[in-house]
Amino acid sequence: MPTVEQKLDAARADLADRDGVLVAFSGGVDSSAVAAIAHDALGERAVACTARSETLPEAELAEARRVADEIGIRHEIVEFSELESDDFVRNDDQRCYHCRTMRLGEMFEAARELGIETVCDGTNADDPNAGHRPGLQAVEELAVHSPLLAHDIGKDEVREIADRYGLSVAEKPSMACLSSRIPTGLEVTEERLSRVERAETLLRTWGFRRFRVRDHDGLARIEVAPDELEDALDPAFVEAAREELTRIGFEYVTLDLHGYRTGSVSPGGESPTVDDRDRAESELDDS
Repeated sequence: MPTVEQKLDAARADLADRDGVLVAFSGGVDSSAVAAIAHDALGERAVACTARSETLPEAELAEARRVADEIGIRHEIVEFSELESDDFVRNDDQRCYHCRTMRLGEMFEAARELGIETVCDGTNADDPNAGHRPGLQAVEELAVHSPLLAHDIGKDEVREIADRYGLSVAEKPSMACLSSRIPTGLEVTEERLSRVERAETLLRTWGFRRFRVRDHDGLARIEVAPDELEDALDPAFVEAAREELTRIGFEYVTLDLHGYRTGSVSPGGESPTVDDRDRAESELDDS
């Protein structure tokens, strides 16, 4: 069985054989590892590209800029709006497919303008077996190259590779796009995305690390990791959360005693151990 070093060498050689690559880049660990490998293999012929839209938190865009600088790779930003798509706004169980199709379409357009033929993403070898992931269909249909998948590099190995490159995001948790906070069947709107982002910014400011704020049509359902639940039950936090989230625009504020669970508003009720980045992660985490 190949070692991580052998897999990394194979992925680097794969990209080095290309005239240039554009990496769909979120600043998460998967796309950051691919960007680092691409920059290592191709130097200036490698470009990281981030698609900015309403579903991308500003904090994640800032993080993507920072990580691109850390890698030393050229970083381009393109802008588009998923909310222009009725299929996306409808928020059925194919939302991530519609989002990924649009997002990757922007990547290919940017690549064409730069004279680059190959678009890469951060799909890793564990992703195809990670539950309901309609975004992967878009990756396949558009013939996006996924070097981590192609060379059988799973999530733990991705983190090891990121650590070898000295990337600060090597242990960064997966980060799904803001639309993943809205239950399937409830329309995705700018208002809902905005209040979720503002609420999660507050929780981050208050020191929480692993959490989500789910928007159930005006009811905020706060999920925090089990080791942070005691802090969330503190009366001072309860009062502040109720006051601030109501000010943001939520009618009711609740704390989910099950704690943080990835995919808890997604179709099929995915296992709590499944990363919910597709989502984006839509890559955000990584694609």
